[in-house]
Amino acid sequence: MSNTSNGESFYQWLLLAMLIFLSGCKGGSDTLPSQSSLIDTRALHYPETTKVAQSDDFFGTNVADPYRWLEDDIRDSTKVAQWVEQQNKMTFGYLEGLNQRQYFKEKLAQLWDFERFSRPVKKGGQYFYERNNGLQNQDVYFVQNGLKSKPRILIDPNRWSDDGATALAHAEPSPNGNYVAYSIQEGGSDWRTIKVLKVDTGEVLADSIEWAKFTGISWHPNGAGFYYSRFPKPDAEAFTGLNYNHAVYFHRLGDQQTDDQLVFARPDMPEANVFAYVCAERFLIVLQSTGTDDAYEMAVQDLESDEVTPKQIVSGFDHNYYCFGADGRDLFMVTNNQAERGRIVKINLDQPQQPHWVEIIPEQSDVLDDATLVGGRIIAQYLSDVKTVVRRYKLDGSEDGSIDLPGVGTAAGFYGSADDNETFYSYSSFNSPTTIYRYDVGSGDSTVFKKPKVAFEPSDFVVRQVFYPSKDGTKIPMFIAHKASLGIDNPQPTLLYGYGGFNISIQPYFSVTNMAWMDAGGILAIANLRGGGEYGKAWHDGGRLLNKQNVFDDFIAAGEYLISEKLTTANKLAIYGRSNGGLLVGAVTNQRPDL
Repeated sequence: MSNTSNGESFYQWLLLAMLIFLSGCKGGSDTLPSQSSLIDTRALHYPETTKVAQSDDFFGTNVADPYRWLEDDIRDSTKVAQWVEQQNKMTFGYLEGLNQRQYFKEKLAQLWDFERFSRPVKKGGQYFYERNNGLQNQDVYFVQNGLKSKPRILIDPNRWSDDGATALAHAEPSPNGNYVAYSIQEGGSDWRTIKVLKVDTGEVLADSIEWAKFTGISWHPNGAGFYYSRFPKPDAEAFTGLNYNHAVYFHRLGDQQTDDQLVFARPDMPEANVFAYVCAERFLIVLQSTGTDDAYEMAVQDLESDEVTPKQIVSGFDHNYYCFGADGRDLFMVTNNQAERGRIVKINLDQPQQPHWVEIIPEQSDVLDDATLVGGRIIAQYLSDVKTVVRRYKLDGSEDGSIDLPGVGTAAGFYGSADDNETFYSYSSFNSPTTIYRYDVGSGDSTVFKKPKVAFEPSDFVVRQVFYPSKDGTKIPMFIAHKASLGIDNPQPTLLYGYGGFNISIQPYFSVTNMAWMDAGGILAIANLRGGGEYGKAWHDGGRLLNKQNVFDDFIAAGEYLISEKLTTANKLAIYGRSNGGLLVGAVTNQRPDL
């Protein structure tokens, strides 16, 4: 796929490229063009791509690379810029001639036009959350003084730029709710600028942080300032290249950035990234990583002690660690150390060596996805065959019931204070957009906090899960979703998605683009390939490095299953993937073009 410079989103591009596929649809909307008009006989004439004499010698083997010139940045290479322009002219010239284009433009606008909310964060008795009215480029940040009070706009990034490409990347209210530190993202860049706003007046303070990247924002418990991560100011070349010497700093409100205190750095490992957050309103946790896997070294500083710097308590980039609460100087940690699917341990900072760790909740058959400590209870979120289940535990690890969810889908959240009985969580699925629930830890009751009104009936669509064998016999889960009224006795146009990498689990999620596809009569299939995190570390390792072919085999087997079950045919099956999924789609297209 060539770069798109006209501002259309990836999803719009994807769907428009798929429209020709609907010539075989049954049960789609009556407003679709007639079947006879769906057949497109126009030939595609691709621009010529120049080959150059370029090769490399790898241990005695000569490997040609005639298109390496296309790796140049379009801002630096006129040739590459012209090539991209020609590709886009051909691509969008074709897409704009599709008879279904107008139908889907209108359908997408209709489906996107609904309110969306983030989970609220409660600080100082106030509730902070994001809202989109349906068609805004950027979500708007609100504050609400009580559950039933009128919300008030704090930050509206839609006013920041004419093209809508300047975004609110992250916002974090201070512990007392008096301030919000927030980061600004320009044009999709990883670089961030951090500002501070006074909540009662809306005044933006003079505080300004530059060169922040791969960072969160975490306030000191006293609210006097916050921790963040940044690189040294880059030169022009490093601005778009790799960066080194990532470090954690503390910014005190009212200070200049030049006065910010260096908290933690790894000069011995300039390629390492470091990330800091405050756990249990007392402990500064500093994680260090050297790659894309969830494997860290960890340092901790007790902010109520005389410790002046974080102290390393876990060495070796072998496992993941996440602090979600504390009892005195005992830290509650989620880790996959000695538990590929995750467990919860307690680490005492006076004896942090691993032999002294106390296991609170042992590894289970399901994957431990997250845990929080709120209302005096541990709330643990598990992946059970890629679907969320939520279990409650007392602080000693004894079971304390579970939390019922609305259906087969994905839940997230349950954050809050250890002594606050109130928390919030989100729930969504392929046929259900995100709804925000308030959960009372004491009573165990869930009530709707924010629920969107949508232009479709979720019950008109079905979501089911199947398991199919891969090439080596491994059972692979796959979600299949479509209109309940769709006649699946006959093969239908089917869109198959996969990712399979970086320990990322593809859980049920709502997508307007997917809903438009299903509403028009298409089948949506989501394959949970090895390489992801759906079944823990072994599942992840089974699809990486020398095992990468397993990911391709899993995806190929998904296509074979859909055809063997007569849900679709090779001529009606399309595949797509993003980022790591783009590698997947390229590989399987070449390995099995017959599918």
